[in-house]
Amino acid sequence: MPLTSYGVLVGRLIRFAREDPDDFGSWYHGKLYVAAPAGEYECAIDVSTPSGVPVQYREVRHLNPQLFAPTAAKSDGWHLLASTPASGALDYVRSPLLRGSGGCVSVVYSPLVEWVNTILRSPRFGWVDSSADKALDLLEQRLLGCERVYVYGAPYTTGNGVHDIHYNQGDPPGQFQHLDGIWQDGGTIIQRPDGELIAFLTKFKPQSLNTDDNGLPL
Repeated sequence: MPLTSYGVLVGRLIRFAREDPDDFGSWYHGKLYVAAPAGEYECAIDVSTPSGVPVQYREVRHLNPQLFAPTAAKSDGWHLLASTPASGALDYVRSPLLRGSGGCVSVVYSPLVEWVNTILRSPRFGWVDSSADKALDLLEQRLLGCERVYVYGAPYTTGNGVHDIHYNQGDPPGQFQHLDGIWQDGGTIIQRPDGELIAFLTKFKPQSLNTDDNGLPL
């Protein structure tokens, strides 16, 4: 059974903050505070877990603006999204949007270059094990001076906020697998002043990037 509610928050970043890990035990989040017509939203990005399961992060540079245009045209605020590619939902494994061009080799075509670029654009490439602040250091750097943010995940049950801002499929059997589904992944897309779109993505290391049509690991 997938997430009960899923969507994207669109708005202007007010500020970025980090929780004090001494106040929250092993749970540790980066917090984006985003302005929207309904008020200020809090967006909580997991970067550590109570059990010590590692969190991994990845950035994808130079997202295709044409593929992102329907989402970029949305007004500020919270928008529900169907778990389908046509809605603008994210899927780390399946989204053409997340095959950015950043880091690709651009020389005269050859089969070797094509093979290298295929690897660089693969959803399995570029994941980095995070020690919590390592991920947030990169995120904070990318957020500096940004024009707009698009935060994908599930809404808080109380108050204005977004959580589950991470990969939401591929879980091993356990307490989270019942929430798995395709086209419902969380993440943050950052619109830079020069127009560049950057995706900041996180997942838990045990989650598989090889999933079936129900979002379950193969």
